Amino acid sequence: MTQWSNKSPPEWQDYINKEVKVSADEKKDYQGWLVTVDPVSASIVLANFQEEQKTLIRVIMGHAVQEVQVVKEADEETRDRLAHLFTPRETTSSYSKEDLEKKKLSLKSWLEQNNIPVTVQGESHSMLCVAGVLTIDPPYGPENCSSANEIILSRVQGLLKGFLNNQGETRLDSH
Repeated sequence: MTQWSNKSPPEWQDYINKEVKVSADEKKDYQGWLVTVDPVSASIVLANFQEEQKTLIRVIMGHAVQEVQVVKEADEETRDRLAHLFTPRETTSSYSKEDLEKKKLSLKSWLEQNNIPVTVQGESHSMLCVAGVLTIDPPYGPENCSSANEIILSRVQGLLKGFLNNQGETRLDSH
């Protein structure tokens, strides 16, 4: 076990959205933007943005990680790019800006009514942040949630499915 593997998820969270240099077994070094850390294996997911909108994704197994050094903080553009790295591009384009804003406000209101702390974040104020540990990106479905905490992720995704099912029933009843 390495020191990296002994860190807790909140400690790993401090490395998310930062450019890091990872020293691994066999004297290999990797550098890139830290996207996430698997809470079970301590494996690191790094992203390197290349020309023509291509992105190289590399996973370094947690047991091989010897040291992680922060090189620099992400600017707002890089943070946004990292947040939408695994979101299909066509997902948000099928909704108008007005529809997305209505969905965001409706979901935010519902979460607040259920005593779940939620804030709006991101440069375009399009991302919802739940309890500071989970984000929900447009178009605000269960698949648009991301968190390093798998338990919270699973529970919020379940709540979101219930919310969306209830909204669908309400729409059907109103016709």
